[in-house]
Amino acid sequence: MAERPIDLGWMRIFAEIGRMGSLSSAAASLGLTQPAVSYQIRRLEEQIGVTLLTRKHRGVELTAEGQRLFDIVARSVDDIDQVTRRLRSEVERPSIRLHTDYAFSSLWLIPRMHAFRLLYPDMDIQIIATQRMERDRSGEGDVSVVFGSRADFGRDARLLLPEKVAPVCSPGFLERNGPFAAPADLARSRLVHLDTAAPSPWFDWRSYFSEFGVGREAYAGQGDLSFNTYSLVVQAALGEQGLALGWMGLVDTLLATGILSVAGPMIEAPDRGYWLLQPKSRTPQSEQLSAWMLAEAGV
Repeated sequence: MAERPIDLGWMRIFAEIGRMGSLSSAAASLGLTQPAVSYQIRRLEEQIGVTLLTRKHRGVELTAEGQRLFDIVARSVDDIDQVTRRLRSEVERPSIRLHTDYAFSSLWLIPRMHAFRLLYPDMDIQIIATQRMERDRSGEGDVSVVFGSRADFGRDARLLLPEKVAPVCSPGFLERNGPFAAPADLARSRLVHLDTAAPSPWFDWRSYFSEFGVGREAYAGQGDLSFNTYSLVVQAALGEQGLALGWMGLVDTLLATGILSVAGPMIEAPDRGYWLLQPKSRTPQSEQLSAWMLAEAGV
């Protein structure tokens, strides 16, 4: 059923005749009788008012007008068949869309996607990343992973990654500029910032230092860097450009491999972080993706 060509009436018949140069061969290819094919062509010629085929001793030949029509019809039939196959394939293959932000998708999700592919090799997954994911950006059938607090989302939301941050930097930067015995020492060093709309919905350097009663005004002008995406903040830290705030869950692999080092005390906001939002209309695919992410996060 899925491979059966879509009914295109006279267009498919005419395209097949033009390709094969024979009414009987075209009829056999389409599973029709030759009289039925001949009738369709006669009706088409009557409607257009021109002769499209010249009958030969063996087969038929397109007239000049028939060739002009064939060029368009054959291309259209091929295009429609191609789109039809693609649409049928999309319907038949299980698929799911995930909406999230750049940081979560690049630092947490993508490094783990190989494990998901091993579990569900036939499922198509579309990752839709934005600078800052809002809950209402997803479709009703899509899964979302959004940063915020419990008050921002309904009771069905699951906390995937609670917010825990610590200063991080490359081992080389730590060796040249450390050790940082206290938060005040961190404030004297070059910092890498994530630009956000004020007030920041997550920890930034100002709120981090505030937790320890440290002000940084006296240490301004240290050649700080600012980026508008967290992935670039991490890249700057890897490039020994300064100290960055590392979100646990996003930089764990970099810490475990020693590419980044923790340079100061950790703070956390247990009721804030990345939340998993299930779609209103749940599907087997959304359930499988959600369960996998919760398991990967250790929830």
